[in-house]
Amino acid sequence: MNKRFSAILIPIISVLIALAISTVIILLIGKNPLTAYSALIRGSFGSKQAIADTIIKTTPLILTGLAVGFGFRAGVFNIGAEGQMVMGALIAAAFAGNFGFLPPIIAIPLTILIAMAVGAGYAAIAGFLKAKTGAHEVVTTIMLNWIATYFASYMVTGPLKVGSGTPKSPEIANSAQLPILMKVGAIEVSAGIIIAVVAAIFMYILLNKSTTGYEIKAVGFNPYAAEYGGISVSKNIILAMAISGALAGLAGATELMGVHHRFLGELSGGKGFDGISIALIGQNNPIGIIFAALLIGALRTGSNEMQFVGVPKHMVMIIQGIVIFLVAADRIVRTIMIRKKVTK
Repeated sequence: MNKRFSAILIPIISVLIALAISTVIILLIGKNPLTAYSALIRGSFGSKQAIADTIIKTTPLILTGLAVGFGFRAGVFNIGAEGQMVMGALIAAAFAGNFGFLPPIIAIPLTILIAMAVGAGYAAIAGFLKAKTGAHEVVTTIMLNWIATYFASYMVTGPLKVGSGTPKSPEIANSAQLPILMKVGAIEVSAGIIIAVVAAIFMYILLNKSTTGYEIKAVGFNPYAAEYGGISVSKNIILAMAISGALAGLAGATELMGVHHRFLGELSGGKGFDGISIALIGQNNPIGIIFAALLIGALRTGSNEMQFVGVPKHMVMIIQGIVIFLVAADRIVRTIMIRKKVTK
């Protein structure tokens, strides 16, 4: 089977199988699957408000999916997107609160660049440790996640604290907030979705049409062969982690500048970890990641509507889990088959 066709077909089949299994579960709890799924679709796309909410949920998921997926292509397992997103948003919030004197044409790109630079630098720590000492990025990024979480908690309950209730930073300057594309009641859809889609297209071009992308993929596929061919493995590991972190930082920027307009204690909300499942469903392809993020965003938005017809909203987590399992299982089987061919 053609690899490109397989990369499209496998996630689609996985989603269909997940829906079939979920149908059985819904029947077992005595509910109508058609009613449940129609409620799910209605809750995700049935109104302007539903569409707006789905777009808002999808935006950061595209970027964290790109962050993790790019790392996978380089052979590094960046599960630190959560911490990189937090650090990018936090430091950007600290600066952007003082950008009131700047026009939007300067304040917006500057805030984005700060978030991306912080995310890149924070991820590069793990990349440097892996490249120079062999420290596994899973261990280091988990540790860095906790450092980011506790540091952010300290900042919004101490130096950056404002008001009472939920720990939060001061609001960023109006000039640093992303333009609003659509407003439905209290829900505002910012230009963050455009930034996320453009980032995905850029990453596709970088991976498939540039020398840098070729070297990064070569290191991910076989670091020994890449090094034999004159490609610096350590340089590309650090670079891949930095780019991955920059994308996670960008996710933090879109949440900060387009949704909350300040740093909140729960700004990331696990979206960095969601990037792992989205990268898997999207087969680490930047364009596939857009659709994978839309799927997860739609499932989560529509889950609330499912509750009104008596189906627990956690059903969408079952669907998501089955899809990830099937996609991952396919990759495991293909890896085993490739190894068997090599040993022969």
